[in-house]
Amino acid sequence: MYRKIDDFIKDWKVNCAGTIAIMESITEDKKHVSIVEGHNSLEFLSWHLTNAPSFFFGLIGQPLNVQLNPSTPPQTIKDIIYEYKKVSDEVVKNVKNLKDESLEKEVDMLGKPTPIGEILRSLVDHQTHHRAQMQVLLRQAGLPVPGVMGPTKEQSKA
Repeated sequence: MYRKIDDFIKDWKVNCAGTIAIMESITEDKKHVSIVEGHNSLEFLSWHLTNAPSFFFGLIGQPLNVQLNPSTPPQTIKDIIYEYKKVSDEVVKNVKNLKDESLEKEVDMLGKPTPIGEILRSLVDHQTHHRAQMQVLLRQAGLPVPGVMGPTKEQSKA
């Protein structure tokens, strides 16, 4: 749980940089790769991570100023990355409207009273979770896997 807005912003920026690195490894010809047919693809997960902050910020009563259709991704991964960067910047801008004290305020999160600071932590954790899935899919697709929270096996050999 976050207790300081600045701590969330620092974590968010680092987390987003890693997410962007993963998205930038996706090629157009491999964006539909999924673990098995019918499961989430690299493209789906990229678009999901672009849209997810709007859900979390809606929970805390701070809607983001973005106009996205979760069911209709842009045509290219490059366009998804562009939208993701805009959303990421909007998160930082929007969270600055909060005060440190407000992070302890409880709001409803899917039927459970939850402190805003915990919801922000869940946003970062949610992104980290899907980012890890994407790293596995990148490897499965034969694409380069960027080191995000440390070097990859390939980077360790270099």
